[in-house]
Amino acid sequence: MEKGLIHIYCGDGKGKTTAAMGLALRCCGHKNKVLIAQFLKSRPSGELESLALLPTVEVIRAKASNKFSFQMSDEEKEQALADHMEMFNKVIEKVKGEKIDLLIFDEALGACKTGLLNEQELIKFLKEKPKTLEVVLTGRDPSEELLEIADYVSEVCKIKHPFDEGISARTGIER
Repeated sequence: MEKGLIHIYCGDGKGKTTAAMGLALRCCGHKNKVLIAQFLKSRPSGELESLALLPTVEVIRAKASNKFSFQMSDEEKEQALADHMEMFNKVIEKVKGEKIDLLIFDEALGACKTGLLNEQELIKFLKEKPKTLEVVLTGRDPSEELLEIADYVSEVCKIKHPFDEGISARTGIER
């Protein structure tokens, strides 16, 4: 790719990460290098098993947490921010040192919104990223500044979801 663009997959509907993983699969199919950084996620999921089979895909995840951000104490939030920033900085170093074609920051929007990722550092990176690097951000409620930087913005809107009827995440579909 001569010019890497920035994508945002946002909204309250199911499918943001799924869309990003589909793009990773497409990119990998052309022998391109894909790096996926997952924020706010630490539970096992089916896509991780599949992605591990693809030779040009690498996944980096945040340290495990058994709580949602709204359940965390101030100390736990500080630790989660430190862990996420450590992962973010590791990703930036990899991007500087390796030829990465597609970078996916999964759930980065939620991490920014909850103060568990420094949005200004993310924006600085996006403005200074390698020219050919394609970047995807997923999650809910992107800031106006991120929306302005993005080249693609796709909103996934929930109209109906089984969770509303008490059906929890199902293996192979939601996890």
